[in-house]
Order: sequence, then C-alpha cells, then structure tokens
Amino acid sequence: MKHGKKYIESAKTIDSAKLYEASEALELVVNTSKAKFDETVELHVRLGVDPKQADQQVRGVIVLPNGTGKDVKVLVLAKGEKADIAREAGADFVGAEEMVQKIQTENWFGYDVIITTPDMMGVVGRIGKILGPKGLMPNPKSGTVTMDIAKAVKDTKAGKVEYRLDKTAIIHCPIGKKSFGKEKLVENYEALIEAIVKAKPAAAKGQYIKSVTVASTMGPGVKVAAKQ
Repeated sequence: MKHGKKYIESAKTIDSAKLYEASEALELVVNTSKAKFDETVELHVRLGVDPKQADQQVRGVIVLPNGTGKDVKVLVLAKGEKADIAREAGADFVGAEEMVQKIQTENWFGYDVIITTPDMMGVVGRIGKILGPKGLMPNPKSGTVTMDIAKAVKDTKAGKVEYRLDKTAIIHCPIGKKSFGKEKLVENYEALIEAIVKAKPAAAKGQYIKSVTVASTMGPGVKVAAKQ
C-alpha cells in the first residue's frame, strides 16, 4: 500500500515496536494528524476470542464522556405519542410506514441511526435486506429498539457508540475528533476500553486483549499497552 508524504513523515515519529501509554499514544495521534479536515480518531482492539462462537461474541453500547464530535442524524420509526416524544427529544426524522416506504422506493439513507419501538419491528423487517448490509437495522442489544425513545435519541445525539466484534476478532470504534485534544480523547478511550473489558465473555480463555491501536483517519497507527 502506497502512503503519501505526510503519512510517511508522521510515521517516522512513531516507534512501531513500542507499546505506548494511552496518553502518549493519543498525543502522538493528534500531533501526526496532518489532513486539512478534522480527522476522526479510532480505536482498534484485537481480542483473544473466537468470533465464530455464539458464546464468545463481544458487543455493547456506551455513551462516550465527550461524545464523538459527529452530528448524528437520527430517524425514529414510531407512531402516536412515541412519535411526538421523538420530535421533542431532537430526532431529525420521525415517521412510520411512510418512512419505511421512502427507504424502500427511494433507497433513502439521509440518516446515521434508526431507532424504533418494538411494535414497529414487523414493518421495519420489510426493509431488513436494505438496512442490514449498511449496519442500520435496529436491534435491542444496541438500544435502538426500545420504548424509551427519548433516552435513546438523547444518548445517540450525545455520542453513543456501538462496539462489536468483526469476523477477524477486532473491534473498530471512533473515540472522537483530532480537535478534541489529548485529554478528551484519553477520557473517551478509557471509557471504551473499560466497557470492552467488562464485556469479556465467560467462555473466553487465555489473553483477552491481544493488541490495541489508535489512529486518525489518515494517520499512522500507534500501539497502546493493553489493560486486561
């Protein structure tokens, strides 16, 4: 893979063989982020679990202390009072069957998260094949199928992120923007790592956290000394 001049210059300031403390690693990420836009900072955690085993899945949600820095567009699929509550809570789009039809006929994706009430899941199921591949299908485990619509909308707007294991046993998750600065990024990092550690499956054997890396959108990765 070819890297640009800025990436190569940034990589020279990082010791690829060293495991940095989180604070030092995130300071390096901020300092080596050279793009003209406000880069997202991501956490990548390799776990010692088997993603093929149902009893070794790692998944959960957390509201980051300092948010994600992203303006999250929320679509709520609900009726009646729950729809009114969604609007009051700050949802960007609210509707029911007409919204499902809009997604179905127009291939509409002008939102980042869909939240719905349990009674709407039968209708939402019709567009499961459209939403699923994009990771937009509401799910009770991620808190996006709920009767507490107000909390779900406010948490999502405040910086709720979902962490989940991929097929290669790695969790990839945003922890903020470069503009947050080191301190806020460290707070978000520690909150997310703590949540992942707490989510350790009982069936997991041996070393749970194999490796931790932080990186900005366009910058090189920095390895972090993993807490078990």
